Amino acid sequence: MILIEFTSRQKKIIEIVEKSQPITSQDIATLLKVTRATLRPDLSILTMSGVLDARPKVGYFYTGRPHVNLIEQQIKSIRVEDIMSVPVVVTEEMSVYDAIVTMFLEDTGTIYVVSEGILVGVVSRKDFLKNAIGGIDINKVPVAMVMTRMPNITTIFPEESIWVAVNKIVEHEVDSLPVVEKLVDEGKEKLKVIGKISKSNMAKLLVELCRE
Repeated sequence: MILIEFTSRQKKIIEIVEKSQPITSQDIATLLKVTRATLRPDLSILTMSGVLDARPKVGYFYTGRPHVNLIEQQIKSIRVEDIMSVPVVVTEEMSVYDAIVTMFLEDTGTIYVVSEGILVGVVSRKDFLKNAIGGIDINKVPVAMVMTRMPNITTIFPEESIWVAVNKIVEHEVDSLPVVEKLVDEGKEKLKVIGKISKSNMAKLLVELCRE
């Protein structure tokens, strides 16, 4: 877990509360020789992160709990569907050559392969490079011959949190995950691709959160 780097004043507030709890905000302000208004943002951060606990008409207490990263909390509250992007999808009959052209035209690192709208495979730049070096005729070989097939594909559902997606990307060492929804056809459960969550999505989200 990445921890928040508190300011020197926030660290001093923690020390004061730990030694003199319960203590009011006015008493903390007096000890630090600042106004209560000046302390308000610091106290809000310390209570939100769980380091301090505030009780009306009593004062502040030191909880003794490790502080939680606020950005981590935000990430866990954001769902995949909130930031997913449009997936690049091709059919399994498309030639490797046409799939490569599609990849570059769409400026993507991963293409999802479908059959009648259902996810059947994933192909990446590494897959194309490996097979091109292997000497296959990319104009004749269908993309289905070089893709990674189901069920060896890590997927994510739109209602899952970004935190889950991040962990899946790291654990499985992939650049992106297909966002899918379940469909039942003739009693069989199948997956339809409705989006993509990638390292780029994660990076953009982190930048936005750090700007807030």
